[in-house]
Amino acid sequence: MLRQAQHPDIAVEAIDLVKDFDRTRAVDGVSLAVPAGSIYGLLGPNGAGKTTTLRILLGIIDPSSGTRRILGREQPLEAAAEVGYLPEERGLYPAMHARDAIAFIGALRGLPLREGRRRADELLKEHGLADWARKPIRNLSKGMAQTVQLLSTIIHNPRLIVLDEPFAGLDAINQGRLEELIRREARGGATIIFSTHVIAHAERLCERIAIIAKGKVAFEGRVDEARGRLRPIVRLRTRAEDGPWRSAIPQSARREGDEYVFELPEGGPEPLLKALIDGGAGIETLAIERPGLHDAFVAIAGDSAAAAMVSGETVE
Repeated sequence: MLRQAQHPDIAVEAIDLVKDFDRTRAVDGVSLAVPAGSIYGLLGPNGAGKTTTLRILLGIIDPSSGTRRILGREQPLEAAAEVGYLPEERGLYPAMHARDAIAFIGALRGLPLREGRRRADELLKEHGLADWARKPIRNLSKGMAQTVQLLSTIIHNPRLIVLDEPFAGLDAINQGRLEELIRREARGGATIIFSTHVIAHAERLCERIAIIAKGKVAFEGRVDEARGRLRPIVRLRTRAEDGPWRSAIPQSARREGDEYVFELPEGGPEPLLKALIDGGAGIETLAIERPGLHDAFVAIAGDSAAAAMVSGETVE
């Protein structure tokens, strides 16, 4: 359980959040702390409780129990003007012009409409959509419309940006643009929280993550801490087929083609290398690989949750 301390370096804090819908517990004791100015990821398959957790944090729904604190306020809606939110369910008025759609969302956050239009024109130009500024949303492609909604999320220069599955439906080019937008906003001092079931995005962007499975936090901390739960992997190819050096290879090693693949022994690489050389292995290649976030996710959340992350299926 996290300590209930109002720390200025923490932008968002959740303490033992629980949310029940009838007989279903969607969020089960979630605790997390999001450092100010960081990029923070919520990882988990569909149905894990990510969206419900975000909605509780933002004050869209109330928890059944537990507390939350956002930008120093215990009532999240008091901070609404300082928050930008992209919901999982996208929605823009089809007949509204792109610049007006962005300015309208800014106005809901207290930004004067005239200033919102000026900023909208700048953002649309920056993202290659200047020619579409005065065209209806219905005339835009899906990727363009999603970019417009993303720009409406940041039009008022929020201190906190919350993105629920922001990469869904975007092609590779627009995903890259979104990643750069997230990095740029973080460099400008904003705190970014985004949920995703695509581990690669979190691995590239996040400093800290929470892995959520079946409504519970299975892990919360730095990405390197998650990876650190697994030992490095050794890939070895030798000229010799057999010899005294074989005793240095763990019995759990597997063969992938002409390579041995196994976890680095506790003693580290030096004793392993010495045993291979002294035993006449004839080393052709020896590589030590750091486990990726996907491997850490599997170890923490389990094979079924990882499989659901890849397939996009909902975990019951």
